[in-house]
Amino acid sequence: MTVQEHQTEVKQGRIDTASDVMKKRKEGANAPVALITGTSSGFGMLTAITLAKQGYRVVATMRDLSRREELVKLAEQAGVAERMQYVQLDVTDAESVDKAVGTALLNNGRIDILVNNAGFAVGGFIEEVSMEEWRRQMDTNLFGLIAVTRAVLPVMREQKQGLIVNLSSVSGLSGFPGYAPYAASKFAVEGFTESLRHEMSSFGVRVVLVEPGAYRTPIWNKGLGEIHRSEDSPYKHKLDAVLRYSQHASETAPDPQEVADLIGRIARMRAPRLRYALGKGSRVLIIGKAVLPWKWLEWIIARGLK
Repeated sequence: MTVQEHQTEVKQGRIDTASDVMKKRKEGANAPVALITGTSSGFGMLTAITLAKQGYRVVATMRDLSRREELVKLAEQAGVAERMQYVQLDVTDAESVDKAVGTALLNNGRIDILVNNAGFAVGGFIEEVSMEEWRRQMDTNLFGLIAVTRAVLPVMREQKQGLIVNLSSVSGLSGFPGYAPYAASKFAVEGFTESLRHEMSSFGVRVVLVEPGAYRTPIWNKGLGEIHRSEDSPYKHKLDAVLRYSQHASETAPDPQEVADLIGRIARMRAPRLRYALGKGSRVLIIGKAVLPWKWLEWIIARGLK
């Protein structure tokens, strides 16, 4: 980041002023640093607060900084406001990624944890989802995650330590009707993370997948709640069933703080395992897919959507 770019970012309130940076460095010079994407809501917001409570300086990033009010309020209530730094980051914009990571390093000098949380869900049956929507889904959930990870890897490699937590989903382990774009993006995140873990193990960088089932987060309203379909669609009745299931899941899902707490525990582990599945029915589904004949599993899922 050039001096001119840095001054512009300061004027627009995207990063701390020099005096703010010095103050934070003095207050927590030895504190570890966590960079989290998608902190304006859901898992990202709660994880930011959870890690800040554990003593981390948190670089809370989001595409639109005007949506940070709720996180700011929660940080103040939790008494961790001084540990929070708010940085604009659009994971689909290469320049934004480079600037955000550069700002995090400028303000803190290191990055100890990366939590790749930013994402959304496109819903619909495969034939009726436009290629534009398919690309938009992959651009955020997969390529955005890869871009941020690549920007942070040199830092962690040189530090010879670090933790990367990729938010996957139970949909990254089993595909469901009406969720194909989202499932495809999360299946890809699973494969990417496996390869990354192999590549970074000799550099002291731990790589972990967190695979939540259904939780009460805004993801249900980002895509799945905005499905456009015609009344004469051949998939109408099936899609209606998927939407009813999604609505029921969103209303009965557990507290998303469980996911943030899990990430907080992983941050304290010396040798975390690769996968952590949690949430309503997630472990049952994983075991079922591993031991049941596919036809049985297919019948169970179809029955659940009636």
